[in-house]
Amino acid sequence: MIENSERLMQVRAGFERVHVELHWYDGPRKGIADVQGSPHYFEAIHDYWHPDDPYDDEYLVWPVDEASLSLEHEQSAVAADWRERAAEGSPTTGPPVDIFHGGVDRCYDELQALLGPRRKAPADARRLVAEWKTPAEDRDDVEAPAYMVRWRQER
Repeated sequence: MIENSERLMQVRAGFERVHVELHWYDGPRKGIADVQGSPHYFEAIHDYWHPDDPYDDEYLVWPVDEASLSLEHEQSAVAADWRERAAEGSPTTGPPVDIFHGGVDRCYDELQALLGPRRKAPADARRLVAEWKTPAEDRDDVEAPAYMVRWRQER
């Protein structure tokens, strides 16, 4: 967990909270983060990160309603619980399974079906540039990602 003084310095510098990480590939690709203080879905313009791509830090963002945010937190908690059990070796007796591909946890799958349509960027989604701030310690946090984001208008 980020030290409170470090988080406070980041907030003063304009960084905002990341609520949920939905996809990570060499950096945050999809999730929910605050944009000007209110939760928004974010989705990278590109599915992958490439250091030579000058537009790699551009994201589509759109508001998330409170009901969806609550369901996203619930699904994150189910996934976190599954990861903890998987680390202990208890979710399966067969080959390794991945909760994110479905068919492993009924609750997770039901939430996935409900949330799938809400995670699609609408035509009026804004395009913003993200700057990510990751603490020196591990990025994983059971409650929420430890990293933060600062947004600015697209180029």
